[in-house]
Amino acid sequence: MVERFKTPSGLSTEQRENGSDFAPAFDKNGLILAIATEAENNEVLMVAHMNSEALALTLDTGIVHYYSRSRQSLWKKGETSGETQKLIEMRTDCDQDVLLLKVEQMGRGAACHTGRKSCFYRRVAGKNGEISLVRDTDSPLFDPAQVYKD
Repeated sequence: MVERFKTPSGLSTEQRENGSDFAPAFDKNGLILAIATEAENNEVLMVAHMNSEALALTLDTGIVHYYSRSRQSLWKKGETSGETQKLIEMRTDCDQDVLLLKVEQMGRGAACHTGRKSCFYRRVAGKNGEISLVRDTDSPLFDPAQVYKD
């Protein structure tokens, strides 16, 4: 695959932080962190990684693709579940080492493989020195056992 993006090392700090060249700073594994938020209300839906192929496919198709570190493979979001993400806008931070994806969550509206709208469905709570996770009251939008059955 022909490299489509500028190399961060080829840019000065001024160019990287204030210029118009898109030069994503992939880590040593060739990945960049991607935070997906609902375009309509900025709710954080999920955090994942992209490699250069996933990033290029996302920009070319308008459908978000990620790179699965556990499976070591390209991953089209929603390919199995139907819960695709339509890219509305992509932003990067000042260092160009994180991407912010504003998406329209398609399908039933669940971004999480657990069937929930967001992967952030539990809050960390501390009481009397004990720390626990407290689940939101929202019900899953689909049954993962049915969607991901082999």
